[in-house]
Amino acid sequence: MSFLRRVAGLSLRDRVRSSVIQEELGVDPLLLRVERSQMRWLGHLVRMPPGHLPGEVFRARPTGRRPRGRPRTRWRDYVSRLAWERLGIS
Repeated sequence: MSFLRRVAGLSLRDRVRSSVIQEELGVDPLLLRVERSQMRWLGHLVRMPPGHLPGEVFRARPTGRRPRGRPRTRWRDYVSRLAWERLGIS
């Protein structure tokens, strides 16, 4: 945001909200950019032919017991939830 403030010619003393500066400059929120890049990478993984390591790791289903406690959030879980919320794809 400090870079965007300098581009807009503002300082913190001007007391302009970050969202206003982002709208004024036409910059997407960072979370939206991250989500788009993750969905783009998911598309690459889904289309990847068998034998390529990233695709194989994505499709792998490990066996065994998981440790006690709250399950750790996996990238696959996050992306599947994101696809469900944004695109309605299960």
